[in-house]
Amino acid sequence: MVKGQDPVATTGTYASKPLAQSLKSAKKRDAILRAAIKIINLKSFALATMSEIAATLDLRDASLYYYYPNKQALAFACHLQSLERLERMLVIADREAESGAGKLERLLTDLLHDSAENGPQLYFGDLSYLSDAQREEVSDWGQRLTADLERFVEEGIQDGSIVPCEPQLVVQLLLGMLIWLVKWVPTIRGVTPDRLMAAMGVVSLTGLQPRRSGSANRRLKPLPAT
Repeated sequence: MVKGQDPVATTGTYASKPLAQSLKSAKKRDAILRAAIKIINLKSFALATMSEIAATLDLRDASLYYYYPNKQALAFACHLQSLERLERMLVIADREAESGAGKLERLLTDLLHDSAENGPQLYFGDLSYLSDAQREEVSDWGQRLTADLERFVEEGIQDGSIVPCEPQLVVQLLLGMLIWLVKWVPTIRGVTPDRLMAAMGVVSLTGLQPRRSGSANRRLKPLPAT
């Protein structure tokens, strides 16, 4: 290569082969993460094995260890990918929806469709199997995203699209519902994101919306001071 020449601009087999290998490697990593998330969500981190994950992709164990040196590293990568996907959808909802309730609905809709297309996200509740540094990174990132969700609820209260409530509790209830979706949805034949969104609307989003006719809005009583 001529000194100073941009390697990206280089044409021919020399440049295209590394690019093709890189794309192939990225697709393989995505496939591994998707399979790992599915198995870990279903069986737990402790019971999931690298051999089982490799077998679902028709890989030899050695091939899987080429990408991830151990199960802990693989699970950590699953968490980071899940958080990245959620953050991307939060940004889109924040940018494109106008009301607080609209942002929540857009996020939940995108999340369900993303899970149907790209597989579920890794269950966020248990981080005990990660190293201290990994656990801190995942926890800090998760807390930032949770704060964004709480902000959506707060904005909804301010703009009138959500009834007065406690944003922190509401968000934790929504997250709990989403976490358990990955546990039982795969057991229901024919379930679709639209059906799930309709059901979630009945049990959660509708309850957050103000009553516009009939009796006056019911306001939640504040919790007693402790």
